[in-house]
Amino acid sequence: MSRAHPILLPVTPSFIAFSLAFAFILNLLPWRQWPGAPDFVALVLLFWNIHQPRKVGIGIAFALGLLMDVHDASLLGEHALAYTLLSYGAIMIHRRVLWFPLPAQVLHVLPLLVLAHMVPFIIRVLMGAAFLDWKTLLSGFICAALWPIANILLLAPQKRAPDPDDTRPI
Repeated sequence: MSRAHPILLPVTPSFIAFSLAFAFILNLLPWRQWPGAPDFVALVLLFWNIHQPRKVGIGIAFALGLLMDVHDASLLGEHALAYTLLSYGAIMIHRRVLWFPLPAQVLHVLPLLVLAHMVPFIIRVLMGAAFLDWKTLLSGFICAALWPIANILLLAPQKRAPDPDDTRPI
């Protein structure tokens, strides 16, 4: 059973910037320190790297990672490295992921999100921190479960009207 993909309107750079800024603000909330809390910056960054790889790239991922490092007061560069690897992986598979329905897309983005959460975990362990709880890696699975919701919310402004009007130009 083949479903046609809807034709989307072009995304505006201001909407991309707004969604990344909103995800960063969600990451600033205090509940982010709880085990398993989703990393919204990683999720939104992954979404835009898959859907708009020419507009959101590795440089933006690195900058957002540095901002998260400063906010978390963690080793400078651990989130930057994680987000950079996440962006690189997303850009490498972006054409393949878009061919699949949402449940299959979740299976494609799950390893990327888990890897993005394992990088700071591994860096902290290598730097001599006490062995961290594995519950911190749960965040990657929760982010993957939120992938369909992110798809619906972030693609909504680009969808055409379901009932075209002859007086409307698009």
